[in-house]
Amino acid sequence: MAKTDIAALLQIMRRLRDPKFGCPWDLEQTFATIAPYTIEEAYEVAGAIEEENWPELKSELGDLLFQVVFHARMAEEKKLFDFADVVGAITDKMERRHPHVFGDRNDIDSAEAQTVAWEEHKKRERAEKALGLLDDVPRALPALLRAVKLQKRASTVGFDWDSAPKVVEKIAEEALEIVDAQARGAAPEQLEEELGDLLFAVANLARHLKIDPEQALRTANAKFARRFKFIENTLATRGRTLADASLDEMEAIWQAAKKME
Repeated sequence: MAKTDIAALLQIMRRLRDPKFGCPWDLEQTFATIAPYTIEEAYEVAGAIEEENWPELKSELGDLLFQVVFHARMAEEKKLFDFADVVGAITDKMERRHPHVFGDRNDIDSAEAQTVAWEEHKKRERAEKALGLLDDVPRALPALLRAVKLQKRASTVGFDWDSAPKVVEKIAEEALEIVDAQARGAAPEQLEEELGDLLFAVANLARHLKIDPEQALRTANAKFARRFKFIENTLATRGRTLADASLDEMEAIWQAAKKME
């Protein structure tokens, strides 16, 4: 059996989970314990793409595929479903949601039209399952991404701000509520709630501006790390360390980094 054959990977997974000859660590895993690794591998795929590191992407995609195989094997052991069922389910879904490619529908001639048709199909599926409008937005999504999806779904029935400036006003309002709550000596739980409202409003602004808030924050993180590294390196050339420097000195170097960029 060639190592490039999916059957080879499935066999490896069976060996790892073999009760008698398998790996002790793999044997004690469950859906719940493996789920965080699955999420982590998906982020590592995204990271390789962001860095345009194609050899690394090949490796990370393999790691992500292995997560699917792992979950499928545990499901098979519980007689829930197996890997073939996973493949069959996604194959059926892709054909069902692309009638313009695999069926006789010929009125979808752009990416925008396909997005509309996709959402229409998901709406019908929710109706068939008697789901509420927001019920199938996954709870395990990163919070910013889930916020955008919740807002986008609500907007389909008109529950939305009508412009970005209105959202900016809401952001200012939420920020002031945090200041007021802190001044009143609010409990940590209340401050957390107020901060959550502010972040939710910021995510809403990103949606109105057609910006991915997760990517925007990733970019901001990278910029901060880059400029902070410049501070560290500049201090090192002066024979100084971060611990030696004053806030004013670090701020001056930070501003220098901004000008250079």
